[in-house]
Amino acid sequence: MPKFIIERTLPGAGALSPDALQGISEKSCDVLRSMGPTIQWVESYVTPDKLYCIYNAESEQQIREHAQRGGFPADAVSVVRSRIDPTTAEKVPATT
Repeated sequence: MPKFIIERTLPGAGALSPDALQGISEKSCDVLRSMGPTIQWVESYVTPDKLYCIYNAESEQQIREHAQRGGFPADAVSVVRSRIDPTTAEKVPATT
């Protein structure tokens, strides 16, 4: 299933209370349950004025439908093509 990164503008996101974040999370989960197993929320990162959310979904349309049904912004939706980390810089020894 493709992985997506969603950028959501939410002014003051970094100052939201734990209760407010719990409410947002609960609403998202409610919408996801109603949409079925072909869309999954992996995790989100909260910054001062944005949320960056990682989802697995069959299509960008599912991501946008979730946002619309939940009343969440989805300013940018990008499919993840690959993943790198510090180990990507390591050379793999040639095999004989």
